[in-house]
Amino acid sequence: MLTKTSKQVINALVELAKLPEGEYAGVNVIAPKIEAPQNYLGKMLQLMLSTGIVTSQKGMGGGFRLARSPKDIPLFDVVEPLENVTAWSVCALRNVKCSEKTPCPLHFQWKVVKENYLSFLKKTTIADLVR
Repeated sequence: MLTKTSKQVINALVELAKLPEGEYAGVNVIAPKIEAPQNYLGKMLQLMLSTGIVTSQKGMGGGFRLARSPKDIPLFDVVEPLENVTAWSVCALRNVKCSEKTPCPLHFQWKVVKENYLSFLKKTTIADLVR
């Protein structure tokens, strides 16, 4: 259910989590490792900078690094700014009249899927993926 962008950003954060303390990595180093377009990945890491997930440093030895411990970065914090998953309120069958009071045939099953997916994103951290 993750978009290609989310997968690439998550993989980039995993690479940053592997860096020794105090080191930074440039997009030119990360992008080939995760097979992502360098310019696009740079834009996505800038978005992660604005959310406080990464920090950056310019100049020689600069680049990006995680702004907090990988165990303190749930996938939800990464995916939400990219995909706005909390706004998934659309009916699985695109029935505009679907609601708790007038559910479509898939309403309650889809609700469970959404809740489980959000729970997975909130419980799984970047540190879980580094292992």
